[in-house]
Amino acid sequence: MISSRLVTGTLVSIAGTLAVTVAGSPVPALADQHSTVSAVPASGTPQLAPNGTVEQVRQIVQCGSRMYAVGSFTRISQGGTVFTRRNAFSFKATAPFTVTNWRPGVNGEVNTIAFRRGHCASAYLGGSFTRVHGRRATNIVKVNTTTGAVRRRFARHAGRTVETIVVHGRHVLTGGFFKSINGSGRNYYASLNSRTGRDDRYLRLSISGHYNYPGVIGNRTRIYNQQLSPSGRRLLVEGDFTRVHGTHREQIFMLSLRLHRARVTRWRSTEFYRHCSVSEPFYIQAASWSPDNSTVYVAATGFEPAVTSRNDPRTGLCDAASAFSSANRRVHHKWINYTGCDSLFSTAADSSTAYFGGHERWADNPNGCNAAGPGALSAPGMVGLSPANGSVIFNPTRSRGLGADDMLRTSHGLWIASDNFFADKTGSDRCGGVPGHSGICFLPNT
Repeated sequence: MISSRLVTGTLVSIAGTLAVTVAGSPVPALADQHSTVSAVPASGTPQLAPNGTVEQVRQIVQCGSRMYAVGSFTRISQGGTVFTRRNAFSFKATAPFTVTNWRPGVNGEVNTIAFRRGHCASAYLGGSFTRVHGRRATNIVKVNTTTGAVRRRFARHAGRTVETIVVHGRHVLTGGFFKSINGSGRNYYASLNSRTGRDDRYLRLSISGHYNYPGVIGNRTRIYNQQLSPSGRRLLVEGDFTRVHGTHREQIFMLSLRLHRARVTRWRSTEFYRHCSVSEPFYIQAASWSPDNSTVYVAATGFEPAVTSRNDPRTGLCDAASAFSSANRRVHHKWINYTGCDSLFSTAADSSTAYFGGHERWADNPNGCNAAGPGALSAPGMVGLSPANGSVIFNPTRSRGLGADDMLRTSHGLWIASDNFFADKTGSDRCGGVPGHSGICFLPNT
């Protein structure tokens, strides 16, 4: 899940995601639909230990009684102890959140981690790396979650960066920048057998195209993020492309996960085809599902529309949270909530709230750009919106940093993955106003 982010006017390029992402098992851990989450984070969760460099948790998932976090980091602090962990670690999902001995020792950034549903003994990792646990593995690998050792039967070579992995049954759905993976010439998106890592032809989609309009920066075709529906029958896919299986699709499409082959659905919107800033051509980087599968929530970067003045009211999806019907047809947004030219990178939802995270400063800000317009609400780092109309209903705040790269709603609460970038004067480790949550914050159910 590579992203390029505008932070206080400076372009920061994060190598190697989301996600959005974003799904660690074929069916996401379902939240208690009668619970809401607290604005006060749980104490004792692991955090990035300071080491003088910008580090980041890219994705966080749950399998069984453990949480698994991946990204670009070297040291983790928990309970007063500092642990050396290279780009992947695990810890207990409930208090006291003890860090485990799992150390796969990945020598480069890990963008994504996934599991087969109910099979927590092995994890699939994707990113930008060449060695794992002392063995050669290029950008994709399957590892033992007890010892960290490489599962040798699973092939482990992707030609370029892997951004996202979701497992559906025995299909390891893998996306990224690659043009070949484990001996297959499948471009950007492939389904791999969960045992061998070889192309099982469940995905035959022919991804192509990238954004090309006046003044736009260079951008490359990729599959960036995926989110499985709560039913396990449909999949959202985000990336930089213009055609999928011969059909016009830009930024996001939906798959129907059938028995023998995934197929592109008729779900689409002309709103996904509009251009944002020439510096951020690919802007729909994350999405989430409502628990009843009926609504898709979209988190977007993009700064501002490409053809309007900064003083004009916001239009389109650039730097905004939005909601769409998931119906199998052409759709239009249900609502849009604008940040005022600040990026959103992640989203998650339960029945009461649609959560969004990024490095935003405001919500309800359609008439401001890099400033609070009339009626804008201060909502730094994350916000919770009403599924019905997009109004702000939950506003705990969070240190902005580079931005919240991932959100995961489980049966116990809301997990937020972020970074330690010092982008504001209050520090980079606050969540709900409480310090000590650099990289990981957990808002438990009330």
